[in-house]
Order: sequence, then C-alpha cells, then structure tokens
Amino acid sequence: MSIINYANKEIQFKIVYYGPALCGKTTNLAYIHSRVDPRNKGELVSLATAADRTLFFDFLPLNAVVIRGFKTKFQLYTVPGQVIYNATRQLVLRSVDGIVFVADSQWDKMEENVESFKNLQDNLARQGMSLDEIPYVLQYNKRDMPNVAPVHYLEYLLNNRARRVNSFVAVATTGEGVFATLNAIARLLLQKFARETENTAGKSPKPPAPAVSSAFSGIAAGVTRRV
Repeated sequence: MSIINYANKEIQFKIVYYGPALCGKTTNLAYIHSRVDPRNKGELVSLATAADRTLFFDFLPLNAVVIRGFKTKFQLYTVPGQVIYNATRQLVLRSVDGIVFVADSQWDKMEENVESFKNLQDNLARQGMSLDEIPYVLQYNKRDMPNVAPVHYLEYLLNNRARRVNSFVAVATTGEGVFATLNAIARLLLQKFARETENTAGKSPKPPAPAVSSAFSGIAAGVTRRV
C-alpha cells in the first residue's frame, strides 16, 4: 500500500516491472532514468550477470507531482526474469502498489510470457494479494523485432480476463511506449489513492486529496502509441 510520511510531506508508491527473462524490464528503467531531470531521480541500482540478466532489482526513486503540498515519490523496481530466482521475485513484490507486466512480443517467447504472468498471479496469491485488486498495465515490448506476434494475439493471451487493462506497444531500447506505460500505471495509482482518501474522509490525520489529470507532466518527451 502507499506510504504517507507526514513529517516529510511525502506520499510513496511502489511500482514493480514484472515479466520473463530479457523481456526489457531493466531497459525500461534505464531509459526512464536517462530522460528524467536529475533533480527528480535517485541513483539507478542494477545488479546483473555477464549475460545482462537482473539478479536482484533495479531501484529508481522518481519524484513527480506535488499534491497539496505533499510530494509523490514513485519507487520503480524490476524482478529477475529467471525462474530460479523466484524467491527474490516474491520479496520484491512485498508491499507493491502497482505492476507493469512487460511481455516479449517475439513469437518464440509466448510460452514464457504466459508462464511469467501465471507466476505473477501465484506469487501475489502467496502474499494474500490478487491482480483483481492491484492496479496494473501491460506492455508489449520489442515490437521492432522481425518475428513479433500480432498485438491482438498478445491481448488474447494476457488481457483476456474479466477485467481488461490498458496495454501499450513498446520498443524500450528507443523509448517508444516507455513513458506512456509509466504514466498509465502512475495515474491508476493516484486515482486509487484518491478513492481511498475519500473513503477515509473525516479521519485524522487526513491525507491530501490528489489531482490525477497528469501523473508526470513535463517529464516524458516524445510521442508514444497506446494499443
């Protein structure tokens, strides 16, 4: 759940990028980190092997939006894609507020995408959580590769639940779709926070009521495409 620090006047949200190995989770964070104003970001921490596979997590404290004097901080994490690090995935998912599921668009990665999505649901269930109650979006990455599956097929595999969510095509190496994805999940988190604030109205101390029209106004540069 989001953390409200009244002493520092800060609201903190945790976003986890989930998906199979080498699907582009780390590339998303690296691109975001490279484009965000240095005053609005912390150090990007990456632990990887020689094969460039994340072993633990990337952590990017990203400041954006001031809500009635409260600064919002978005902490971005990735999980390791390899199955042998499933315990680390569970650890990173603790206290998650929102999820970006990054799928690899290449045909030969469809099985891995489905397995990773199922693994996400299983790991959430182990912590008493469900995708039915957590804001999340889908990103179909690597659309620049020659052997990609059609978007409608990815939608069929990953977005066929009763609750359909926003999905975005992306080429994380060039930044296409990266900020559109981040904006979408941040907006969902702020909207959920607004609803929860209304439900707790009258309690003391009272959290600030956020405006949710634009989560990262002025941060993203370039045009991205939404499915």
